[in-house]
Amino acid sequence: MPSNEPTFAELLADCARSAVHLEMRDAYAVGDEAQDFSTWLSTGQRDTDPASEYWTPWVDLISDTVARGVVVRRARIVSEPVSDYIRYEHAATGVNVQAGEQVRWLSRSHASDLALPGNDFWLFDDHVIRWHHFAGDGTWVRQEISADPTNAKLCAESFEAVWARAVPHDQYEIH
Repeated sequence: MPSNEPTFAELLADCARSAVHLEMRDAYAVGDEAQDFSTWLSTGQRDTDPASEYWTPWVDLISDTVARGVVVRRARIVSEPVSDYIRYEHAATGVNVQAGEQVRWLSRSHASDLALPGNDFWLFDDHVIRWHHFAGDGTWVRQEISADPTNAKLCAESFEAVWARAVPHDQYEIH
């Protein structure tokens, strides 16, 4: 990441109203999840302790952000039947919710007629986008920060369209 680009924590710190995240991949190969994912695959056990070393940084960041009055929402578009990775994500999403995130799930079959951007993103206060670029195998490539108004509008409209159709986490059943 170029040194002049803000970190995720800095973007959240500058956020005053809303931070929304749209995830559209069925698998991610993020390095800091590798051991946890491997353990989950072999044992079915997932770290769901918000006070664990794994979760504390995220829980603290989101809790502090929500405490300032920022609404944090995450929507996931998933293929069904879901991949092992989505099962893994679902198994611990309760921690995201406990931290203060609102999370919804949308079957990809219900998103066919939605105009969606080509990459996952975070959108802060409807104008700053943090694009997530991944390789074909799901490994993280880079982030890209943009304040392009046309792209921000696309992201905001796409997210709201997904959110309106998506199922709240506590009601979503894995298929």
